[in-house]
Amino acid sequence: MNRLRIIVTVFVIMVITACKENIAKTNDNNAIVEQSNSESNTAGATKESLPEFLLMDVNGNPVNLQNFRGKKIFVNLWATWCPPCRAEIPSIEKLYRATDTNKVAFIMVSLDDNFEKAKKYANKKKLKLPIYYPQKSLTGIFNVSSIPSTFIFDESGNLIQSIEGAADYNTSQFRDMLK
Repeated sequence: MNRLRIIVTVFVIMVITACKENIAKTNDNNAIVEQSNSESNTAGATKESLPEFLLMDVNGNPVNLQNFRGKKIFVNLWATWCPPCRAEIPSIEKLYRATDTNKVAFIMVSLDDNFEKAKKYANKKKLKLPIYYPQKSLTGIFNVSSIPSTFIFDESGNLIQSIEGAADYNTSQFRDMLK
């Protein structure tokens, strides 16, 4: 009985260690990893201003991030395989529904290896948030080491807030920031 307990304990420790080391799941297309630490509140962008890159919307239409200048822009990098990403999406959805979309653009960038996964997830969860897929790798565009990562830009395209890791966005702080 004692030997069984030791074996089970060692097995549990190995599983926990493996999960901790492998929580970083890479995406071949974007080389960004998942982070479950919601305490981090900084993420880096390669520039302090809105980067230029092309996205694809759910209908397959190309969209340039620069097209949203003139509005505040909420960019979230996420994936369906990322538990912290899935955990924060309901709060982003609530923020989106409470925000004037004439003044704020929400850009949910899926880093899934297949955009269909993100579309199915959004449909299953009945999300109204607009989701996009990068038309090329984001490596070098956003200087992040993990997802979820969020960037908020002002109307001129200047970075005003960045968050690496999961967060609760359905707060008065974020609603006020996006007014």
